[in-house]
Amino acid sequence: MKVREGAPEDRGWLVAIIFFILGIGTLLPWNFFMTASMYFNERLSTAEGSNTSEWSNGTVTPRKDYYFNNWMTLLSQLPLLLFTFLNSFLYQRISEKVRIAGSLVFILICFLFTAILVKIPMDQDRFFYVTMATIWFINSFGAVLQGSLFGLVGLLPQKYSSVFMSGQGLAGTFAALAMIFAIASKADKEAAALGYFITPCVGTIITLLSYMLLPRLDFARYYLKKDKSSCYEVETANQLLDRDLSADENGKRNGSLSNDPPPNTDENKQAFVTLEHGSTCDKKLSVMEVFKKIWVMAFCVTFVFTVTLSVFPAVTVDVKTAYGKKWEPYFISVCCFLIFNVMDWIGRSVTSFVCWPPKESRVFPALVVSRVIFIPLLMMCNVQERSNFPVLFHNDAAFAALMIVFSVSSGYCVCLSMSYAPQS
Repeated sequence: MKVREGAPEDRGWLVAIIFFILGIGTLLPWNFFMTASMYFNERLSTAEGSNTSEWSNGTVTPRKDYYFNNWMTLLSQLPLLLFTFLNSFLYQRISEKVRIAGSLVFILICFLFTAILVKIPMDQDRFFYVTMATIWFINSFGAVLQGSLFGLVGLLPQKYSSVFMSGQGLAGTFAALAMIFAIASKADKEAAALGYFITPCVGTIITLLSYMLLPRLDFARYYLKKDKSSCYEVETANQLLDRDLSADENGKRNGSLSNDPPPNTDENKQAFVTLEHGSTCDKKLSVMEVFKKIWVMAFCVTFVFTVTLSVFPAVTVDVKTAYGKKWEPYFISVCCFLIFNVMDWIGRSVTSFVCWPPKESRVFPALVVSRVIFIPLLMMCNVQERSNFPVLFHNDAAFAALMIVFSVSSGYCVCLSMSYAPQS
């Protein structure tokens, strides 16, 4: 979508900056939650004041393995898929302000609750179930938030969708840097966990304030209200045309007007076409009718996330370094989280300048499907806990190179899909 003629100027790029902040705010909380996975794993593997295993009848019994990373991936993506689908129906019944502002408030409450739990002693089973429930609710509200914001930014020119997606990519970079700083400072794990959960609270408040500022800006108000008022404008034109045609018919009956057909002008053609078929706003398209127009892009964005989230972070966090213990604490932080998030952000940002292949091309879906090769390649890195796959890439540099290509392609393909869909 190009900038409409007569549209006010986006002074100081304020609307673009706000959508960049909104993009950061949608994924910042969850990225910080994922970054704290070491805190969760440690709390689940050790009890208060005890070792990682306990004695029973004179023998050592290992503590329960909760498979936290696997459950976290499942219980984050399942509500994301479910509530993204439900949001397609909620938007007709619940106002945009309630969906966006309400989701931000509930995400804020979930993180405040998680921060409080850091200081509350709790047995492992109960802590695990409470954490899983929190993950479910954070991603449920996150899905409604993202879907609503994508619908909002879709009303603006295409470049604003790229800016929004770029902000989402940068959110993970902040979380990865916070993880590295916490390791370097050798901060207490409880203090680091509090930082992981309080920082998203601040970010969510800033996001909420930015959203509240958006309707006050002329540029945003023009596009958002223009879209809502277009139905009224078309219906008003139809009423006037009906009135004019009724007057013409009466004139023909009493002989004051000629029975000759009206001049074959473009305006008359458009008027009769409009009257014959009705205004575009009279017919509400169903979800399936919309899906038929965007199914290719919907498949692309779903497949990109399916490939990405099948191995990141559940598999990539289990890769071991081939070097010494000094590098080991930083290895996952740098080669897994930091590289992925920085390269994903770069991939998303590139779409502001380059959009290839075009949306009509069959090359783009083929490019998206080809990313499935990353699943076996990353599982053949130095993932020592998994014996089903041979280790072909022992070196850290090979893993880092794979992560770079994997994350750049993820960011680029998902941003391009989300930018192309509103154009359809």
